[in-house]
Amino acid sequence: ELKADREVVLAAVQQNGWALEYASQELRADCEVVLTAVEQTPHAMQFASQEVRADREFMLAAVQQNGDALQYASQELKADREVVLAAVQQRGLALRYASEELRADREVVLAAVQQDGMSLQHASQELKADREVVLAAVQQNGWALQLTSQELKADRE
Repeated sequence: ELKADREVVLAAVQQNGWALEYASQELRADCEVVLTAVEQTPHAMQFASQEVRADREFMLAAVQQNGDALQYASQELKADREVVLAAVQQRGLALRYASEELRADREVVLAAVQQDGMSLQHASQELKADREVVLAAVQQNGWALQLTSQELKADRE
């Protein structure tokens, strides 16, 4: 069957990543096929096998390409500091998919807000009141001020 033909499926996902949906289960577990699909269409990751979504090296490569791929990672990898840091450096708003613990991690949140100030909305309450984090966020995007604590909104500095 053509859905199980690696060459045919690779050609299809190179054209349109959504084609991964129609690939055989075996090819949905093939890291090269999935990564090729994700290069074209980041949300094609949803059709990848659970094994691929839990593969640390694969997910690290995927989030470096598109941080939103973190959305489809296993729960364990959403709590993996290196994977999440790579995701938010590529796309700050990927912070929304990180574990609660990492949304309270100062270094991770700083990396996210430096990439996109609006990612502050996904940070812990404590970090929304952290002057350095907020300053980094508003320097990247002034609209991020609306996401901060009341005390910092009144801070003239």
